[in-house]
Amino acid sequence: MKKIGLVFVIVVLLAIVTGCTQSSNHVKEDVSIGAQEVKKDLILAIGSEPDAGFDPTTGWGRYGSPLFQSTLLKRDNDLNIVNDLATDYEISEDGLTWTVELRDDVVFTDGEPLTSEDVQYTFETARNRGSVLDLSILEKVEVDGDLTVKFTLAEPRSTFIHSLITTGIVPKHAHGDDYAENPVGSGPFQFVQWDKGQQLIIEKNPNYYDNQPSFEKITFLFLGEDAAFAAAKAGDVDMASIPSAFAQQQVPGMGLEAVQTVDNRGVQFPYVPSGETTEDGYPIGNDVTADPAIRKAINIAVDREALVEGVLEGYGTPAYTSVDGLPWWNSETVIEDGDMEAASTILQEAGWMEGNNGILQKGNLKAEFTLLYPASDVTRQSLAIALADMIKPLGILIQVEGKSWDEIEKRMYSDAVLFGWGSHDPLEMYNLYSSKNAGIDYYNTGYYQNNVVDDYMEQALAATDQREANEFWKKALWDGSTGLSAKGDAPWAWLVNIDHLYVVDEQLDIGKQRIHPHGHGWPVTDNLVEWKWD
Repeated sequence: MKKIGLVFVIVVLLAIVTGCTQSSNHVKEDVSIGAQEVKKDLILAIGSEPDAGFDPTTGWGRYGSPLFQSTLLKRDNDLNIVNDLATDYEISEDGLTWTVELRDDVVFTDGEPLTSEDVQYTFETARNRGSVLDLSILEKVEVDGDLTVKFTLAEPRSTFIHSLITTGIVPKHAHGDDYAENPVGSGPFQFVQWDKGQQLIIEKNPNYYDNQPSFEKITFLFLGEDAAFAAAKAGDVDMASIPSAFAQQQVPGMGLEAVQTVDNRGVQFPYVPSGETTEDGYPIGNDVTADPAIRKAINIAVDREALVEGVLEGYGTPAYTSVDGLPWWNSETVIEDGDMEAASTILQEAGWMEGNNGILQKGNLKAEFTLLYPASDVTRQSLAIALADMIKPLGILIQVEGKSWDEIEKRMYSDAVLFGWGSHDPLEMYNLYSSKNAGIDYYNTGYYQNNVVDDYMEQALAATDQREANEFWKKALWDGSTGLSAKGDAPWAWLVNIDHLYVVDEQLDIGKQRIHPHGHGWPVTDNLVEWKWD
C-alpha cells in the first residue's frame, strides 16, 4: 500500500506541475521525477527583418549582436571595451598601426579553425564592398602567422576601434554569394533556417569558445508592432517589442521592460542663410533658423519632460545631445528648459519684435519655418506637432509637414527636419557635426561649421587612447565657451531619447541591458548569451 500510495502522489504532483506551467501553446516541458526540465527554446518578436541578410561585410550586426559571427572586441553591459576573439591589441605611437592577437581555440561551425587570414579577408572584403561601417581609413591588413593581424590606417583614427567591435568575422573558405542567407560563423549561435518575411531560426553553437547560451533554439518572428503585441497577448511569444502607445496595456504572464537608449529624436536646423544650392540643385540654408537666437530660444523653451510624458507615455528621457549617458558625453550640456521667459529675452535682445498675428519679426523677416518629418512615423509626427504647439507662444510659427524620405532629401538642406540617430560609435557625432560632412548623405544637412569644434573632433579622432579621445569629444560638445550643444551654437534641438519597450515573459531574465543605440537591428540581443529562465 505504501508503494502504491507513493506512485499515486507522484502522478498527481506531475499533473499539477504540468498544468501550472503550461502558459502558451508553444511551451514544451520535459518532466522527470524529482525535477522539472527548463524550457530550452525561445520565441521572440523583437524587430524587423534584416533585408540584406546576415553578412557582416555588408553591415549585419552594426546595431546588435551578429549572433552567428564573433568580433575581435566587444562592449560589456557597462559599455567597457573587452576582448572577444582578441586576446590583446596594441596601437603604435603614431596611431597608424593596430596589432591584434587572436585566441587559438576558435572554430567555425563547419569545424574549420578561425585564423588571422579570416580576419584579413573579412576587413578587406568589407572595405571593398563599401560597408555601412566606414572602412575607407583602412590602408592595408596584414597577417603574421595564424594568430596575429596588423591593420594599417591612412591616418590616426581612434574610432577605428568601433570597427573591431562591430565587424563579425566571416570564414574566407565559406564566404560565397549565398553567405548572407546561409551564414557560417564562430559566434554563440548557429544558423538553422530563414523563411523570408516570416521567421529566423537559430540554435546554440556547441563549439562556442565562451560561456554557452542557456537556450538550445531561438526563433525570431518578423511581425509588425500590432501583430507582435497580439502574439504576446495570445501567449505565442516569450518576448515582443512594442511602441509606447501599447505600454499601458497589461499582458497576462508578461511584464514590461523599458530599456534606456540613445535612440534620440531631434530637430536639425539649417545653420546658414539661404542663397546657395547643392550640386543637385537643392536649396541650402534658411534665413530664420540661421539666426542663433531662434535656435537657442527653441532649445530653452521646449519642455522635454512634457514631451516624454505626453508623447512617449513616460517611456523615455529628455535629450540634450546625441550621446547622452555615453562615455564621451559631457554632462554640462544639460540645460534648464521649458523657460519661456528666458527664451523671449534671447529673442528680444536679438532684435525680434512682435509683428502681425503674434509672429515675431526682424525687419521684413518673419519668425516662421517648416519642420519636416517622415510621414510614416507616428512618434515623430506627434513630437513635431507638440514642439510647434510649445513654441508658438514665443511668436515662432513652425509649420509641420509629413513627407516621404524622397521628398525630405530634396528639402532637408533648407528646411528643419526631425531626425533620429543614436550610436555606440562617437564617429557618428563627427559625421553629424563636422564641416567636412556638410551636405553628405543625411549628415550635417544644416551645414553647421565651428572651427573650434572641428579641431576638437579632429583631435579626438587622432588620439591613441580612448580616454583622451573622450575628453576631446566632451570639449566639442561644450568647452565652457563654445561647442555644438544647446549651450553653444545649438545647430540642433535634441528632444527625447526613446525607451525601447518589450513585453517579456515574467519568468524570462534578459539580464542587464546596456544603453541601446538607434533601433535598427536588434540591440537587445547584445547580451543574449546571458538570458535565462528564473
